[in-house]
Amino acid sequence: MKTLEQLTRPNIQRLEPYSCARNEYSGTAASVFLDANENPYNSPYNRYPDPLQRELKEKIAEYKKVSPEQIFLGNGSDEAIDLVYRAFCEPKEDNVVAIDPTYGMYIVAADINNVEYRKVLLDEQYQCNADRLLAASDEHTKLIFLCSPNNPTGNDMNREEVLKVINRFDGLVIVDEAYNDFSELPSMLNDLTSYPNMIVLQTFSKAWGCAAVRLGMAFASPEIISILNKIKYPYNVNLLTQQKAMEMLIHQEEKEHWVEILKEERTNVMKEMNQVAVVKHIFPTDANFFLARVTDAPHIYNYLVNTGIIVRNRHTVSLCGNCLRITVGTPSENQKLIEALKKYPS
Repeated sequence: MKTLEQLTRPNIQRLEPYSCARNEYSGTAASVFLDANENPYNSPYNRYPDPLQRELKEKIAEYKKVSPEQIFLGNGSDEAIDLVYRAFCEPKEDNVVAIDPTYGMYIVAADINNVEYRKVLLDEQYQCNADRLLAASDEHTKLIFLCSPNNPTGNDMNREEVLKVINRFDGLVIVDEAYNDFSELPSMLNDLTSYPNMIVLQTFSKAWGCAAVRLGMAFASPEIISILNKIKYPYNVNLLTQQKAMEMLIHQEEKEHWVEILKEERTNVMKEMNQVAVVKHIFPTDANFFLARVTDAPHIYNYLVNTGIIVRNRHTVSLCGNCLRITVGTPSENQKLIEALKKYPS
């Protein structure tokens, strides 16, 4: 791979990051804080949170079996996605390559940062091809995005193809594992130290049941993490988010229980969906959602909305014609969906 100095934008290399009060002070013995212009009342919410989330990172590192220096925490994974553009992609000059279809924020972040976004279509089984991804890149390609399990298709990307991309690409490969907890494949975190050009994204939004908390995780080499920390906003993860994440990590068994329930219910609801007349095909999935091809996705979507059931219409997305993306809910929620689809006037 290219060196990080070659990959990083020159202005980012020269950047002097903002030094906040809590960055300059890192001791533990102080009891009087007169450095940050805070209101002395309403403890603990009157104090700025730790800008580097040190205590939380220690807990995550223990759970994920990585070092705290390999962790970036942000306001959802979307913050990390945006930061890699800002750190490594020169606007109007560099480009990124991504599978298509995939998570929509990759292209939105590219457009916001004025970076060319190159789509490489998946095959009919929604699998990526390393050779085609690499062929779409050139000397100005800084990033390749791979979402596995992929959104909206739900399936894991072929691990051999993913590794081929990582091994042969001289830029950074972002592997988005937002749904990995629901997959039988091990996380790429196990190979983090073997691939210095890889960034793995995970989140508290899905398996941990904390979408409202807004906490995303990026795992990479300490050198890459230091660049992201350099350009992030000072207090990007608030105290309430840090506290809730710490609480969830204490009760890891509850998260594991939810995952097992959802995987079992995923099997049940997909089996029942296959018996519904308007459903033409259920695609295999490794996530907590699945893609269903139906007779008329736009009309069925509107019909479900009118019955108070909200799914995602993916009809206009590449390779997803007449497809609905359906999240696995509780047994009662899933049954309401099945019953509504059975009553759809065919």
